[in-house]
Amino acid sequence: MEGPIPVSPTIARHVMAVPYPGRGHVNPMMNLCKLLVSKNPNILVTFVVTEEWLGFVGSDPKPDNIKFASIPNVIPSEHNRANDFVNFLQAVMTKMEAPFDHLLHRLDLPPTMIIYDTYLFWVVRVANRRSIPVASFFPMSASFFSLLTHYRLLDQNGHYPVNVSEGEKRVDYIPGNTSIRLADFPNNDGSWQSRKLLQMSLDIIPWVHKAQYLLFSSVYELEPKAIDALKAEFSIPIYTIAPVIPYCGNGQIDGSLSTNHADLGYFQWLDNQPSGSVLYISQGSFLSVSSEQIDEIAAGLRDSGVRFLWIARLETSRLKELCGDSGLVLPWCDQLRVLQHPAIGGFWSHCGWNSTKEGIFSAVPFLTSPILMDQPLNSKYIVEDWKIGWRVNEEVQQNTLIKRDEIASLVKKFMDLGSDEARDMRKRARELQQLCRNASASGGSSETNMNAFLGHILHVAKP
Repeated sequence: MEGPIPVSPTIARHVMAVPYPGRGHVNPMMNLCKLLVSKNPNILVTFVVTEEWLGFVGSDPKPDNIKFASIPNVIPSEHNRANDFVNFLQAVMTKMEAPFDHLLHRLDLPPTMIIYDTYLFWVVRVANRRSIPVASFFPMSASFFSLLTHYRLLDQNGHYPVNVSEGEKRVDYIPGNTSIRLADFPNNDGSWQSRKLLQMSLDIIPWVHKAQYLLFSSVYELEPKAIDALKAEFSIPIYTIAPVIPYCGNGQIDGSLSTNHADLGYFQWLDNQPSGSVLYISQGSFLSVSSEQIDEIAAGLRDSGVRFLWIARLETSRLKELCGDSGLVLPWCDQLRVLQHPAIGGFWSHCGWNSTKEGIFSAVPFLTSPILMDQPLNSKYIVEDWKIGWRVNEEVQQNTLIKRDEIASLVKKFMDLGSDEARDMRKRARELQQLCRNASASGGSSETNMNAFLGHILHVAKP
């Protein structure tokens, strides 16, 4: 729709939020905006999405002072992005800037601040031309951001490009990170697609130095070394504001900030399962493992006899036939509420950062099965540093087919709540959960950081 976008003259501050068009980016940005307006109702947020994403989230419940604005899709059929992720990311980085600039022209009142997904670096260029302060919001871990920031050290130490045959070799010179296997560095399979994706990720870092603030969807106490290393590297204020999930500060999910699906059948099924008996499985909303591996997982689950709730976007009927009667196979669920359910005893995850945070917040231990980008590093922290999970695949080759008998044995052992190993892992998971809740409580690190950033929003000079 052409013409000006009206903004109420009574609003004290107008924040524009610009997420990358992907589920793992839109959701945390929206939750950040909901938390901001819950703290100060005089803030108006214009949430900018592509037309496709407006169709996905436009009807979701949200506060009245969050408004949507849309720009054209970057490619004609965005739902096929997984088939050509390189070109999709390239389009996001090159084709969204002009329509976003045009959108700014249509506003009755310019934004007093823009919060942008770090991958949309061109927002900094647009905002700086207009003298609008910008906050870069990185929806992955601070440890991964530090790895990207210091990736040049791999070349200086003779480890770039990463040789997959040396995946077990470890490096300990990335600031803010403990010792990392080369296998856990992003996109290390040697393909041109991986190299291109990695280079595009590295290219976003210089633009962060030109922003006015850097926000992490993380908890300081989870990643203190990474945050401290980045504060030494960057001259701009850095704030950790996780968990950035619908949360009301008392250990409960805020039902007013998310769709209520408690009446759906899978919750009734969970209510009838013993405590800690169900393995929740989700490989993310975007990329996935091979169909052959999916079949092996299904057969392994069936042979294990373990109860499960498996979220599989495609072929749910066929997978249900392969899995047997010990669980449910669904195309979607309310993940955070499921993880909070007492019947859930484990989380088989691709280790996207949002899923990692939600699992930690829910005190659920992990079976890790990372695919690409930051996921291998997240898996490393889950298994090696926080010690709240096991790797599904211990081999450094991520594309190794894991057979059904291995899966059945692993799942049975992992879900054996009576073993000392399982008890210790779940005890550590509860300790990390409490750490996150303390950070979000009054006086905690995340609450303090959120309030400090809110102060910047309220006190910046109006354009």
